Amino acid sequence: MTARARLTWNSAAAVRGTRQGAIRGLRLAAEHVLERARARVPIEEGTLERSGVASVDETSLTAGVSFDQPYAVRQHEDMTLRHDAGRTAKYLEGPLTEEAAAVEEIIAAQVRRSLRG
Repeated sequence: MTARARLTWNSAAAVRGTRQGAIRGLRLAAEHVLERARARVPIEEGTLERSGVASVDETSLTAGVSFDQPYAVRQHEDMTLRHDAGRTAKYLEGPLTEEAAAVEEIIAAQVRRSLRG
């Protein structure tokens, strides 16, 4: 007995689903990094911590995490500043580097999920 099967590949739907999964994954990954960065950002009144945002550019499939205060860059880069316990300069760079594997997995999981659906 010979069995036959016919498969029709809808590449447009696959690309669309993969792209939507990537966008969702980027958003979740950026939020993950933002959460970790907020736990380290120098804090006096909480203004810098509250200014943190995660964003995704869906066109270029890139994500960003930023803190929008005039002193954010100095607080991040100046290693000579003193901070409360657990708070530190490099409050964004550290979590991004340390969470790289988690970020990759978050994005990959959302792409896989979109391909199953």
